[in-house]
Amino acid sequence: MAALRTLILTYSHNPPTRMTIMPRSILTNSNYKMRVPYELKQGQSRHFHKLPSGLNMEFIFQKGLDDKSSSEKPPLVFVHGSFHAAWCWAQHWLPFFSNHGFDSYALSLLAQGESDSPSGPVAGSLQTHTADVADFIQKEIQLPPVLLGHSFGGLIVQYYLAGVGNDKLQDKECSHPYLAGSVLVCSVPP
Repeated sequence: MAALRTLILTYSHNPPTRMTIMPRSILTNSNYKMRVPYELKQGQSRHFHKLPSGLNMEFIFQKGLDDKSSSEKPPLVFVHGSFHAAWCWAQHWLPFFSNHGFDSYALSLLAQGESDSPSGPVAGSLQTHTADVADFIQKEIQLPPVLLGHSFGGLIVQYYLAGVGNDKLQDKECSHPYLAGSVLVCSVPP
């Protein structure tokens, strides 16, 4: 016990060490992109949506296979969490919902998956990612969709919901189209 006290006293006299952690993109001064190779499943297709910034955002699409008219079921738009991309939804979720008749879209936020990387030290903010999702829905989806978000993607969904019908959060280029519903999967709290 005396040795432990000495160790603690000795340690407590040392000045604290300060460590700064920086993103790899800043350290290497390059556009770091989170890439995971993903081979599309049967019935899936990879597309790119051109954002107002000129950058391309990847999305994986799988058509609903149910006999019922696709106009009876809302399309589903999936937003991934940190360090993931559209591939995390495409493995199981898109095939499941497609088999139940839902047209399904999985997005890759900027600098994730096959989406373009913006110049600068960060890929985007909560506001810019939300605006990108809103732009995608406005230009690519015909019916009000159900917006599903996991982890950080859930926070984007919540910010999106705060912008629906709220002129203060909307800019003139990209409004937040109305949704048929929303789902938070293990979401980051607001």
